[in-house]
Amino acid sequence: MQTLFQALGDNTRLRLLNLMGEQEVCVCYFVAILGGPQPKISRHLAYLRNAGIVSARREGKWMHYRIVMPPHIGATQILRQTLDWLKEDKAMQTDRSKLVKACCAPAKYDLEGVPIPTVVECCEACQ
Repeated sequence: MQTLFQALGDNTRLRLLNLMGEQEVCVCYFVAILGGPQPKISRHLAYLRNAGIVSARREGKWMHYRIVMPPHIGATQILRQTLDWLKEDKAMQTDRSKLVKACCAPAKYDLEGVPIPTVVECCEACQ
C-alpha cells in the first residue's frame, strides 16, 4: 500500500500515468512532452513498474509503457479514481493535448520514426 501511494505522490509520475491513460506509449513521447532528461523519465517509469501499476515492453530499440491494474481491488479503485481525477485537471489536459499534437506532427517534436502510441485519437489538423 505504501509503495502505491508513494508512486502516486509525485507530479512527474502522475503526468506519466496521465499520458499513458488507456494506451501504450513509447518513452520518447514522455521525454518530448514532459521536457525532462530521458534518465529522469526512465527512473520515474521504473518506480511505477516497481509499484506494479505500469508494465514495459521492448520493440526493437523502443520501450513502450502502459498502465496495469494492481491485483488488489482497493488499489485498483484508487488507481482508477486517480486516473479519472487526472482527466479533469487542466495541466494534465494540456499534456494530453501535446501528446495528440506530437502524434500528428512527429517531426515538430523530433519524434520522426518513433512508433505512435496505440489508441491515440488524432487532432482535427490530421484529418
